Amino acid sequence: MSSSPHFLNDSETIFPEELLAAAAAALDAAKKKGVRLATAETVTAGLVSACLTSVSGASQIFDRGYVLYHESAKATGLGVAEDVSKQHGAVSAEVTQGLAEGLLSNSGATVTVAITGYAGPGGGNAKNPVGTIFVAAARNGVPLLAERHVFPGSRDNVRLEAVAAAIRLLHQQIDA
Repeated sequence: MSSSPHFLNDSETIFPEELLAAAAAALDAAKKKGVRLATAETVTAGLVSACLTSVSGASQIFDRGYVLYHESAKATGLGVAEDVSKQHGAVSAEVTQGLAEGLLSNSGATVTVAITGYAGPGGGNAKNPVGTIFVAAARNGVPLLAERHVFPGSRDNVRLEAVAAAIRLLHQQIDA
């Protein structure tokens, strides 16, 4: 009988401590305001959701997460109009904002965050090179928040930086 591998020591975590601290702070703020959270992720493929739910007690606040990875899924997911993606591209501020807003009506959440981007090594273009990340956070009755970042480094570094950016913007929208 073989034993299963032991990947982490009892004190180790999948995510860096500063990301877990940011996730815990966002969840605490959401709990204090009585709001539920949801994510729509492309480039991070569920890492934002995983980071948030790595915090004990997240199930009281985190509603759900969507991973829209194929270009057709991100282009039209969560009610984003197909012409928005055709005009601006599946990885764009406009699609990301549409995903964040669409998530409000496709979940039980009152604050949402969406993220698209190019982690590399392929993808990107002259306007939005590899490392470009779009993040948007929506909340009913509050102006949408949106950011564009260009992160350096490896695919995994870009994705972890994107998770940090998404959690920061989500927290900002919770506090709005």
